[in-house]
Amino acid sequence: MTTNTVAVSYNDKVVRQFAIMTVVWGVVGMLVGVIIAAQLMFPELNFDTPWLTFSRLRPLHTNAVIFAFGGSAIFATSYYIVQRTCHTRLFSDGLAAFTFWGWQLVILLAAITLPLGMTSSKEYAELEWPIDILIAVVWVAYAIVFLGTLAKRKVTHIYVANWFFAAFIITVAILHIVNSAAIPVTLTKSYSAYAGVVDAMVQWWYGHNAVGFFLTAAFLGMMYYFVPKQAGRPIYSYRLSIVHFWSLISIYMWAGPHHWHYTTLPDWAQSIGMVFSLMLLAPSWGGMINGIMTLSGAWHKLRTDPILKFLIVSLSFYGMSTFEGPMMSIKTINALSHYTDWTIGHVHSGALGWVAMVSVGSLYMLIPRLFGQTQMWSTKLIDVHFWTTTIGIVLYTVSMWIAGVMQGLMWRATNPDGTLTYTFVEALNATYPYYGIRLLGGLLVLFGMFLMVYNVAKTIGQGKVTPVAIPNPEPAHA
Repeated sequence: MTTNTVAVSYNDKVVRQFAIMTVVWGVVGMLVGVIIAAQLMFPELNFDTPWLTFSRLRPLHTNAVIFAFGGSAIFATSYYIVQRTCHTRLFSDGLAAFTFWGWQLVILLAAITLPLGMTSSKEYAELEWPIDILIAVVWVAYAIVFLGTLAKRKVTHIYVANWFFAAFIITVAILHIVNSAAIPVTLTKSYSAYAGVVDAMVQWWYGHNAVGFFLTAAFLGMMYYFVPKQAGRPIYSYRLSIVHFWSLISIYMWAGPHHWHYTTLPDWAQSIGMVFSLMLLAPSWGGMINGIMTLSGAWHKLRTDPILKFLIVSLSFYGMSTFEGPMMSIKTINALSHYTDWTIGHVHSGALGWVAMVSVGSLYMLIPRLFGQTQMWSTKLIDVHFWTTTIGIVLYTVSMWIAGVMQGLMWRATNPDGTLTYTFVEALNATYPYYGIRLLGGLLVLFGMFLMVYNVAKTIGQGKVTPVAIPNPEPAHA
């Protein structure tokens, strides 16, 4: 490729790399999830091996799904979207390549250290300090590439998807650096710079905003580009998207204390977390409505377009999980749901129903274009993938909702003399059948990912990589 060709074409190489790794890490992350779901039914599956125990594989699963699968999807789509909406090539090809290889190194180091028990023990921030530093360096490079591309755009306005991506990048950097502040002891061990309840507060300020920005804002950026594109319709309300953006990023930052109901965190702080969580319902549903109503006049496309099914059903799960979250933050409801499998059901309705489905739908739209094709190799396989995934998620979440409510009621039940009606073991035995249903749901989702691998491989096999020329933006109307 000549220098001149590079200058007038998009940098899709890094997008292709991240897109392929998204599929790979999706399979890996969900496979580990299925293994640990099976371990809850059959504990002997840890094979009496420390690094295969639930306690070590579980953080591996969460990191693989959130940061490997979800992170790679975000990198791929944000790099693609910012170039197309700004009519310019990425700010720096070298830094973009560094973000890919640096992020894959982070994932590899996580896959090595977590099973070995090297952990900070912080939820969604388990990696030890040398890896944390690498994450920060890669993230700064990501910020330079993305914001630099925005700065050299050839159009006046900044498309709404880029607002969400930019806010997510800046906020995640702050969250990561503040929460991961630690005092190193050895290369593989450190202690948090904070102590006691302050440490707990900082952790869930980070933890909930990992949900709010990494798993929400970034994927909303994805939604605001791919839903209108796939539907062939303009976004329902650009004004609503602006209101949705500013209200979401303003409120989400303060919702973390709802994770500390009925703990030593001061009651006023718990209440603030609850109030802001309830306020989040409005902007969250604003985004859902904006995405779904984009199909106005094009609802018939859902009958024949499985990619659109992925995208729209993901928004339905987004709406459901963002209704459920604020409800679970209410202290009286939280008294029942806290520490139960209801929380697991809630997390996975968001992680599988929203994050995974919008990512998969976006990738099915993106991958053919990256390899010179007009569509995926098999539309039928996409449809099968959609139904296996949807049924799997419903089985997973519903079983955990039922198990969670049952656990909460059994744990709280008392006899007239004040003694507990049920032992913990009795509650566990009652939960056992629902763990089986959860495992079945997880297997169906994993099966869908294997279908995706096959479909993507066939699409790439018949495709041809060609540079995509950067069009001149149309002049604005007077």
